[in-house]
Amino acid sequence: MKKLHDFLKKNNLKPTRYQKSGKVYFINVDGNTYAVKKKNEYRGDIYGYLTSRSFNYYPEVLTEDEEYEVTPYIENVDYPEEQKIMDLIDLVALLHSKTTFYKEIEVDYFKKTYEDISGNIEHLEEYYSDMIDMIEKEIYPSAPSYLLARNINLIFSSLYYARENLDTWYELVQSKHRARFVVLHNNLKLDHFIKNHNSYLTSWNQAKIDIPIFDLYKLYRNHALELDFELLLREYEKKYPLLEEERMLLFVLIIIPPKLEFEDSMFATCSHFTNEIDLLYKCSKWINSYGKPKE
Repeated sequence: MKKLHDFLKKNNLKPTRYQKSGKVYFINVDGNTYAVKKKNEYRGDIYGYLTSRSFNYYPEVLTEDEEYEVTPYIENVDYPEEQKIMDLIDLVALLHSKTTFYKEIEVDYFKKTYEDISGNIEHLEEYYSDMIDMIEKEIYPSAPSYLLARNINLIFSSLYYARENLDTWYELVQSKHRARFVVLHNNLKLDHFIKNHNSYLTSWNQAKIDIPIFDLYKLYRNHALELDFELLLREYEKKYPLLEEERMLLFVLIIIPPKLEFEDSMFATCSHFTNEIDLLYKCSKWINSYGKPKE
């Protein structure tokens, strides 16, 4: 807190009121409200780069040093989340479009991604095999155990789909010498999107350069239960079509089931298991039909 006070004093900012929300301080100075937050060392001059690519949809930085930055407080317009998420995905497509570039890659560039995902799939296969063995030994299975046992075929079929398509993806990319890269916001969620007279993405502290699907996957994991991701992806691809190998890897990541673990509360465990299993049913259905002509 002392470092923050020193920063404000150095920049002649004399707040009459402080309010903290998450990692952001909102301060009131002479009747105006500002947001003050720590910078991420890795971020570098992300705003300068975005501006150079004609992407100006972020709050203006009024003053900064090595550790903090100050931006205006922007009032968020209250409107339906269904429309808000569509506005967000349009802005993400624009970000990727504006910052796209291709570069040469090493022959084994995708090897680590393949090995990491393959290792995760193998771990989950072993984990669920052990779990179902334990459940079968229970004389009176608990409600979460029964729920998991009833849906274990879905989990294993999803892992099988992920493994098969991961292998196909790797065969497709392992001989490529160039790949498409974009600036990733890398922390997409509705809380980091503001709509006023303009649209803004906030919280760029985790921004980095990588292939575009990781922004989509982060958004999926943050809001999968609330949004129609198929509709969202179709909207995104109207503005920024994914390459075949990109879409294939995205579907692999989405279809991999999470590691479901028992919690202290049986009710909480059942609720969590139900949500994740319903989501797995839902996404396995639309992934299989995505891109196919509708009857």
